[in-house]
Amino acid sequence: MFMTSLTFRFRRWLVATGVLALVGVSQAPAQSFDLPDLGSSADAMMSTGAEVRLGRAFMRSVRAALSVLDDPILTSYLESLGNELVAADQHANGGFTFFLIDEPVVNAFAGPGGYIGVYAGLILAAETESELAAVIAHEIAHVTQHHLMRGFEDQQKISIPATALLVAAAILGAQVSSDAGMAAIMGIQAAAIQRQINFTRDNENEADRLGIATLAHAGHDPHAMAGFFGRLSRSSRLYEDDKNRAPEFLRTHPVNSNRIADALARADEFGARQRPDSLRFQLARANLRERSYARAEQSVAHFRETLREGRHRNETAERYGYALALERARDVAGAQAETAKLLAAHPSLAEFIVLDALLDLQQGQTERAVKHLKQASGLYSDSWPLRIAYAEALISSGKPDRALDELMAVERLRPGNAMLYDLLEQAAMKAGNKAATHRFRAEKLYAEGDVEPAIRQLEIALRQRDIAYHDAARIQARLDAWKEEERDRKRREKGLFGERDRS
Repeated sequence: MFMTSLTFRFRRWLVATGVLALVGVSQAPAQSFDLPDLGSSADAMMSTGAEVRLGRAFMRSVRAALSVLDDPILTSYLESLGNELVAADQHANGGFTFFLIDEPVVNAFAGPGGYIGVYAGLILAAETESELAAVIAHEIAHVTQHHLMRGFEDQQKISIPATALLVAAAILGAQVSSDAGMAAIMGIQAAAIQRQINFTRDNENEADRLGIATLAHAGHDPHAMAGFFGRLSRSSRLYEDDKNRAPEFLRTHPVNSNRIADALARADEFGARQRPDSLRFQLARANLRERSYARAEQSVAHFRETLREGRHRNETAERYGYALALERARDVAGAQAETAKLLAAHPSLAEFIVLDALLDLQQGQTERAVKHLKQASGLYSDSWPLRIAYAEALISSGKPDRALDELMAVERLRPGNAMLYDLLEQAAMKAGNKAATHRFRAEKLYAEGDVEPAIRQLEIALRQRDIAYHDAARIQARLDAWKEEERDRKRREKGLFGERDRS
């Protein structure tokens, strides 16, 4: 088949970023595809360890394609809600990773290895915490029932990186570019993979049924799923002449009156219950609302007006959004005044402690920020956002060695986080540790999907004179693994597309 040079370059770019869009023609993110049960066990297809490696490779593709928001405060809230639901899911086992995507899209998706992405737009669209929990519980059910992996059972003989590309292509669809759909449909495997990932009503209904049970067991309103579906469905009628403007959730999770009725009937089995929204849910929404404004003055005006008129659901959260807006507008004194009120009422909340320390740093009160964050991270040692904020304050105060120790302790609990490796690189550089600087720069690049530059950074790290023997051994093992992964990826890429590219 004839291929234009533009399409050829586009496909090369997709391969380089790790997101080879083989399927789909919609511009909407095609998340959480519900795949047909091919009649065999997904557990038999891939070992737990292999699926974990696949999930990590998939996540690197996601980072290459989407704006993953590595904000510790927001991520920790999302994790707390997600882990609460996982604990209430009778079918869940193994680890889950919840992450936030900084785009105004009303959607969520599940990938292999328990990776679940939630868009900022979904959190803002959810009117209650139970509505947000309903979507996350639905995605958890897709993972526990192996809806994704069942569709890739015939890929079990290819490598983890190559399978990750296929899975990433299926889930991310054509969102990378408006031309992605046309380029994707020209792929050799497009038709076969498209047949694999067609929606099935049974899988959606199964995810609804199990998700509603999880909601009830976690103490959330089991009717929230049907309520959220119904509200999105009603809003979509405004876009009947332009289906592409409808909420993305409805395009990737088709909803009709029968599905809503079924969800209501299932929820009725658990009875009606109301659960107040947590303060952290409201704070996360205020944070994301503040970020949604392009200019700081717009954000300040919004929160000032809503507070003046009382148009808010939670005054504490609204004042938090106002303080964040003032900080972005460089009105440090105004932001400190608001933050002081928030801390007086809620002295243990990481959201307010971190913001207060940030304002101290901006005022040049570095030692005060370090002191308060040290105290807070000691009192609440399980709060990794506080420990990261403490490390950042140590870097600002000229104590990079202490920051490096603190960050490495966090990294042992949370490996693979690009933002964390960026801070580790900064601390190592300021501490004068060249080998560690290149090592952490490599880890950051790898987490973001840039494998070849990451390999070069590890090679540079090994050439440093100050490198300790045990560090060199660790780096060499990492280097060998990455090189093998890259060789395998190139072999599979050549096998999948070599003939096509010569046409």
